[in-house]
Amino acid sequence: MKQRTNTTIFLFTCFSLLIFLSGCSGKTNESSPGEAAAAGEVTIRVGQTGWGNLEEGLKAAGLDDTPYHVEYSVFQGGNLILEAMAAGQVDFGITSEIPPIFASQAAGGGGFKVVAVQEGNTLNQEVVVAQGSPIQSVADLKGKKVAFVKNTTAHYFLLKMLEEAGLRWQDIDAVELSTADGLSALISGKVDALASYGNAIISAHQKDAITIASAKDILSGSFLVNVSDSAIKDSAQQKAIADYLKRINQFHEWSRSHLQEWAQITADATHQPVEQALQTLQEGEAQRHSRIIAASAETIRSEQDVADTFSKVGVLYQPVKVSTFWSDAFSSGLSTNK
Repeated sequence: MKQRTNTTIFLFTCFSLLIFLSGCSGKTNESSPGEAAAAGEVTIRVGQTGWGNLEEGLKAAGLDDTPYHVEYSVFQGGNLILEAMAAGQVDFGITSEIPPIFASQAAGGGGFKVVAVQEGNTLNQEVVVAQGSPIQSVADLKGKKVAFVKNTTAHYFLLKMLEEAGLRWQDIDAVELSTADGLSALISGKVDALASYGNAIISAHQKDAITIASAKDILSGSFLVNVSDSAIKDSAQQKAIADYLKRINQFHEWSRSHLQEWAQITADATHQPVEQALQTLQEGEAQRHSRIIAASAETIRSEQDVADTFSKVGVLYQPVKVSTFWSDAFSSGLSTNK
């Protein structure tokens, strides 16, 4: 009888323990996105353009203590980020409006969705020529060799500039090169002009290049946040990316109140004088604050206008409906204010 009683007590104790553990498990499911991601040892692979601005930015702002792993890679253009995403090598990347249009034409739709918009400035998006060049305007580019980066903002704004100058794409000798190779070709005299952006334009000016046209008023300032289809479908990765988006916005807020510190980090990484980096940051934030917001009908319409431009000149073989590769999977945690 005593043994039977002890057995009953043992079973009751085990049953109570199971109930307690189940209760703890229920609480875990209500944890923050970061905690939920950590439980599964989640990794998100982030593509960056030009230099490691996201990695270094979160580190400088003290926001790199993510409870999930982040693996960073640097690419010369947003088009390359989306190529890597299509190959299953990247989960997250911010590009201009142009690369997703072309990436969506790949097999399987490119394996990505645009989930949000990073508002940013449109500075350092220019057509430049070497110092002493006889070329003084876009109209003078007729018959000249012009380096550009295919399927990027450089491709788009060069098309728009030529159109405004009364020229067609066929009127120039367009040379498709990467940002780095395009800059080298301009400096060495292998091309007559360069249509590019970011560090390539900053470096060109350090080599005394002259701006003949700026895309400041051509581009929308919408930079698209792209996430792989596989990451959207994976609930743990989706939670980690939602948390990561919030950290990027926190970094942007930090950078505006630490411009000198961020300028020094930027200057060191991009090999430019800190005064120049500071001026670029100040002018950029004055034009438009950097922040990530939810997608809207307006931002989708803006990219549709870009796609229609490429279709009109025959760069795209068929019309593209951009809304087919946009998703609201992350909209709930982001501001919708323009």
